[in-house]
Amino acid sequence: MAETTVAEVMAELAALEDPRARIVNEKHGDDLGVKLSKLRALAKRLKTQQELACQLWATDDTAARLLAILICRPKAFERDELDVMLREARTPKVHDWLVNYVVKKNPHSEELRLAWLADPDPVVASAGWALTTERVAKQPEGLDLEGLLDIIETGMKDAPDRLRWAMNHSLAQIGIEHSGHRGRAMDIGERLEVLKDYPTPPGCTSPFAPVWIAEMVRRKDGTQEIFLVANAQTSP
Repeated sequence: MAETTVAEVMAELAALEDPRARIVNEKHGDDLGVKLSKLRALAKRLKTQQELACQLWATDDTAARLLAILICRPKAFERDELDVMLREARTPKVHDWLVNYVVKKNPHSEELRLAWLADPDPVVASAGWALTTERVAKQPEGLDLEGLLDIIETGMKDAPDRLRWAMNHSLAQIGIEHSGHRGRAMDIGERLEVLKDYPTPPGCTSPFAPVWIAEMVRRKDGTQEIFLVANAQTSP
């Protein structure tokens, strides 16, 4: 069977263009006109193709890059390749999918987490915080949680929007997962008031850290079923 070419894939993506989907996505900063369900169906048909994924990424097209993320081999990328890709991923959806679907599964994820946390680019730094949130929840051993709280307390309130969201998520996750740090996490959230007035749909939980922490702790205790409000930078 002949290999699928980039031109064929791009033609198919163009045929899937939906003006209504583009209008919705552009409100979130994503220049994407293909419904994610259609994109996933195409990825399922193509299966894993690392070379094609790299070629699609090189097009700089948002839909093509999302598809590339879905059909790539996450562990096949070198550290420097992922660093370059992250810096190229300037739309929220591509950024989030790259971090969650690729970097988290790559053997260089911890090295990249540390490098990105200290990066002066707030979008790159937000990826470092996203990886930190993952470690806080799943592999906290070796993390300096008090040190992380110090950084959040000092820098979150005045951070650019995307970085502020990522730091707030880490703050909430520390409070949710680690009872010994919960009081300080709640206090930081109360004093900084980050996302305190964020519009929250009925039946959802506010991303304001003290409320988020309290509700998720209740859920972990089995006393209440909670649905979290979607992050402004939507997760995969």
